[in-house]
Amino acid sequence: MVSPYEGLPGGVAVSHLSVYDWPAADGLRGGTPHMHLTCSEGYVVTAGSGAVQTLTAAGAERTPLTAGTVAWFTPGTIHRLVNEDGGLRIVVLMQNSGLPEAGDAVLTLPPAHLTDPETYAAATAIPADAPEEEQERVARARRDLAIEGYLRLRENPKELPAFHEAAAALVRHRLAAWRDRWERGAAAASAATGHQLDRLAAGDAGHLADAVVRSEAPSARGKFGMCGRLDVYRTD
Repeated sequence: MVSPYEGLPGGVAVSHLSVYDWPAADGLRGGTPHMHLTCSEGYVVTAGSGAVQTLTAAGAERTPLTAGTVAWFTPGTIHRLVNEDGGLRIVVLMQNSGLPEAGDAVLTLPPAHLTDPETYAAATAIPADAPEEEQERVARARRDLAIEGYLRLRENPKELPAFHEAAAALVRHRLAAWRDRWERGAAAASAATGHQLDRLAAGDAGHLADAVVRSEAPSARGKFGMCGRLDVYRTD
């Protein structure tokens, strides 16, 4: 018996993002460059204008973002949001029940900070119990450090494979937890659809009587995320 899936469609998660407008060393304003290892991510732009800078093995690109734009990218895409008018607002769709904001991300720090999980955490962790001013200081410092590493990678793309390997090593201890989230989310959603198709093909519409409706208010507002301030939801 396959259990019905009651999370957001496809096992995705959603958050509201107000992109940072802090100026960086290269004169642009925006968020922290980073990469996901197992998750695709999508943007639905609701206000403002800017761009997402991306870097992959195929090269560097810039995708303009204005209200109404839908953009997405696959794992391995280093991405950096740029807030050109100070008002860039985005609804973020995250694969695997929000795994991108729950660990599936490695910031583009310089190599010295990517040597092991403890060293990486020391450069990236935002203390949850600290005053907001201190959280902002840490978030901005790690953003600036990631910009330094990102600009280095963009200027020296031959270093990308080494970054990929370092990122994979940093998250290896988390893979069992990631697999569990995937099994409870996207995999369960897919299995439920397959079961429903099988029942309908057999002339059984009984699952339609089990319909439910759910809604959620943000579980947290204004969190310091990688790209900006986040309103987040518990949708799994």
